[in-house]
Amino acid sequence: MGQKINPLGLRLGTTQRHRSLWFAEAKNYSKGLQEDQKIRDCIKNFVHDCIKKNVKKNIPSDETMISRLEIQKSIDVIKVIIYTSFPDLPKFLRKGKPQRIKELQTNVAKRFYSVNYKLNIAITIITKPYGQPTILAEYIANQLKERVAFRKAMKTAIELLIAEENTKGIQVQIAGRIDGKEIARVEWIREGRVPLQTIRAKIDYCSYTVRMVYGVLGIKIWIFAGEE
Repeated sequence: MGQKINPLGLRLGTTQRHRSLWFAEAKNYSKGLQEDQKIRDCIKNFVHDCIKKNVKKNIPSDETMISRLEIQKSIDVIKVIIYTSFPDLPKFLRKGKPQRIKELQTNVAKRFYSVNYKLNIAITIITKPYGQPTILAEYIANQLKERVAFRKAMKTAIELLIAEENTKGIQVQIAGRIDGKEIARVEWIREGRVPLQTIRAKIDYCSYTVRMVYGVLGIKIWIFAGEE
């Protein structure tokens, strides 16, 4: 049996950095970790609803257009950096009276923290969205929900990545009851090199869950950008 490890956690301090920056005592660590996850879920749901209300085209229920969220906690300030591929998101969040971004700050602060904390939200626009594994995984999930063949969805995602980024390699994997079959299986496609055992390799990774009519499928994507 192979010994599996998260490729991002394996490279912390070399080619990767933490996406949550804060300190806590050992007894409060699990509580802080759960709060981070709740903050991420709350912001993703709010941003998705905001985009859905302002964009005329139909937005899939699980498409947030958010690559990642970075959380930085200090004594009295919590800063959340949103990396998104939607260029009009800052404009939409500043609409209305009061502004939606202030509404988001108030909701998160009241739900998870005391009033003594100040919540700051910053937005960073990603110019090449399909270079991000999370957005690629959302694309594959939406294709699968539209009854597109899983191999075609994986190959199209790889083509979108190659068209935007000059990457060294990518691997896409789907696991579960693919196409509603009785027996679960794992299917994967690799293009180029993906050296998972090389610490100095810059690997971007995501694990994504999609709920289908016949069960839950897991999507994993590894993107190899080069070596340091």
